[in-house]
Amino acid sequence: MNQEQERELVESAKSNNEAFGRLYDENYQKIFGYVLVRTANLVIAQDITSEVFLKALKNITHFKWTGVPFTAWLCRIANNEIANHFRQNGHGMVLAEKIGESITLEVPAPDAEMNDADEKLRNYERFLDVQQWIAQLPVKYQEVLALRFFQQLQLNEIASILGVHEETVKTRFYRGLERLKKMMIADSASIV
Repeated sequence: MNQEQERELVESAKSNNEAFGRLYDENYQKIFGYVLVRTANLVIAQDITSEVFLKALKNITHFKWTGVPFTAWLCRIANNEIANHFRQNGHGMVLAEKIGESITLEVPAPDAEMNDADEKLRNYERFLDVQQWIAQLPVKYQEVLALRFFQQLQLNEIASILGVHEETVKTRFYRGLERLKKMMIADSASIV
């Protein structure tokens, strides 16, 4: 969907629940994926994502189109909901080792699909490693790295979501990458 179509859909959604349903369909997976990466818990991610869309529905009449994708507004709501969740529950990010408790892989049984299952398992294990490293970073770096790598947003879009200057996003991005790289090197050195 191009920006003009999205703008029209958002305007329509202010008075039409069916249009909001289309926005939901277009954006659910993106928001859920982002929340899952940040929380590392399937159930929490589902709850927070539901809350994001509920708040979006309640407040869509206040949304003002500025040319930034609608997803950016939803990500801003998601960031607030993630922060609220962890503040209310009195703890920081859930470490990635807890993902295994809440996410299961569907592993196909036929031998012809075993290679695909092995690849999914390797990808899942890599995701766990990366999520664990990211979860150890300060939240300001977690947000930027998750939005950039997992949501594949541009730096100017991330700046809009976080309500900061693009230069701040660049700084957080590069500093976060440097910290992440140091953690990865330290972990690989400890294995050897």
